[in-house]
Amino acid sequence: MNQSEIIEASKYIQDKITEKPEVGLILGSGLGVLGNEIENQITIPYTEIPHFPESTVAGHKGQLVAGILEGKQVIAMQGRFHYYEGYTMKQVTFPVRVMKHLGIDSLVVTNAAGGINESFNPGDLMIIEDHINNMGDNPLIGKNEDALGVRFPDMSKVYDREFIHHAQNCAKELGMTVQQGVYVGNPGPIYETPAEIRMLRSFGGDAVGMSTVPEVIVAGHAGMRVLGVSCISNMAAGILDQPLTHTEVIETTEKVREDFLKFVRKIIGTLPQ
Repeated sequence: MNQSEIIEASKYIQDKITEKPEVGLILGSGLGVLGNEIENQITIPYTEIPHFPESTVAGHKGQLVAGILEGKQVIAMQGRFHYYEGYTMKQVTFPVRVMKHLGIDSLVVTNAAGGINESFNPGDLMIIEDHINNMGDNPLIGKNEDALGVRFPDMSKVYDREFIHHAQNCAKELGMTVQQGVYVGNPGPIYETPAEIRMLRSFGGDAVGMSTVPEVIVAGHAGMRVLGVSCISNMAAGILDQPLTHTEVIETTEKVREDFLKFVRKIIGTLPQ
């Protein structure tokens, strides 16, 4: 994906929306419901946007929703792209490049994840404090376009510390208990084996999923401020003696819908500039 393609996609979106968006949202499996809360909605199917891939996973609507959420101009991805769908890392992260070109400097990324930390429970929400890229690939591999970011970006605080503190305060004000931890990004599409989960726990992982890490790397490269929130949709392999299914993921996100909506709405409405 080169800069001309980013500009072309951005222009298409700009021609459809009336206001400049302030905050970008990426909504994970079963969490796209937040997009329905946006007021004065303008929806743009991914299939209409130049150079956008197509979302193929259940629980992902496959459209952008622009409008107002808690007084902020936002643009939300109802459904994301995954490496396991056969897309390149640059295709997976293309929407983040487009968001940055639209003038968005703050990004809230959500996902459904398996719990590695044995003190977690299905339905918990976890603020992501850091990640481990276990995907065996990186969206920044290849020639660097200096206009998009530096060759060797710092990832030591890619999850914005002020945003993390803000999310913690929002949880307190709402009387909610939220977890905090390290998200491990695996390529998928298989769920992990119990041995792999034991390994990831020894690495310091608290939750595991098949997304988020590439998008956050590109957001960091682009100089965007990032907040990540995981919904712990199930406990990872070997913790509970039961098979793992995508149906369980969707069912759990349905159950925690109200808490998720309340939490993220509160975060967006008072997000520091």
